[in-house]
Amino acid sequence: MTRKKSTNPNLRSSAAAVFGAVLSSLRESKGISQGQLAILIPCSRPHLSRIEGGTRNPQEDFVLAVDRLLETGGQLMDLWKEIDWYARVEHPDWFRRYAGYEDTASTIGEFQVAHISGLLQTEAYARVLLGSGDAAGNPALIEERVASRLARQHRLTAPDCPLLMAVHSEAAIRSLIGGPEVMHEQLGHLLEMGQLPNVVIQIAPFSLGERVPFATIVSLITSPEGRTRVYSESLDRGHFIEDPREVQGKQRAYDLLQAEALSPRESADLIRSVREGLLNMMPTKADAPWRKSSYSGNNGGNCIEVTDGSPGQLVRDSKDPEGPILSFTPTAWQSFVEAVRTDRFPTA
Repeated sequence: MTRKKSTNPNLRSSAAAVFGAVLSSLRESKGISQGQLAILIPCSRPHLSRIEGGTRNPQEDFVLAVDRLLETGGQLMDLWKEIDWYARVEHPDWFRRYAGYEDTASTIGEFQVAHISGLLQTEAYARVLLGSGDAAGNPALIEERVASRLARQHRLTAPDCPLLMAVHSEAAIRSLIGGPEVMHEQLGHLLEMGQLPNVVIQIAPFSLGERVPFATIVSLITSPEGRTRVYSESLDRGHFIEDPREVQGKQRAYDLLQAEALSPRESADLIRSVREGLLNMMPTKADAPWRKSSYSGNNGGNCIEVTDGSPGQLVRDSKDPEGPILSFTPTAWQSFVEAVRTDRFPTA
């Protein structure tokens, strides 16, 4: 049934209070107590009391029953149709409201477009993101926001931890936020968090194209009582959706996205691959002297030098010590050495 839409939270609350006051007036004009009407509807007296007090939203079958019992001629139904019982809310304290829901959630489903989920960010990564915008040039404000973001993460390891299902666009793991070193650390942290039993991390690959149903950040937050709210973000506002029909549609879209995204294992493999690719973009630092094979001579032949360093095992051409340096993870380098030792590379 079509109803008017509003984004004014004050209008929403006052309209509910008006409906309750009209209902109470009609009931009293018939000389019927709350208890008597509750039995006739039927519903509980506290439920009827909350509706009359403007703190509970009445459903359509309730309104139809009351109109019939109080012989209003459809007056309450006409009023009910004019009220948007699930108005979208946009107000300055949007983040405080979101954090409150998040802090008590039993399940959190997220889709992140360009950045890693705030619940999964490292301090360095968060500082880069929060250091831009209106906080730029204000160290105290940046530190306050970083501390606030990191404090939210305790929920993931608390005894009553929620189930976090985070789907990230592939763009989120490939964007160089803060440079390769910050991003290398962040992706490593993402892999570690994915090992927690209550954290599921998936990547929506670029190949999904138009099948990705969301163009902005979306969160589905389910309370311990089973109520789900949808939250999304625009440039400087948070938006909440509470209408059960709209929530159901967003939940269905999110479920389909999870089904089409890479599995948690495939996602971890892609994150690991992107992370390793960052190694050769990072400044190299040798922690030990360069060394060549003991079989190498000084005749100027082809040879490489290796050393232990940061961000991994470093390799360079011995004839060009000032030239490019390749970096490999310890695992990749050990696999290469073992393959050479056991003669697993073809020589012809």
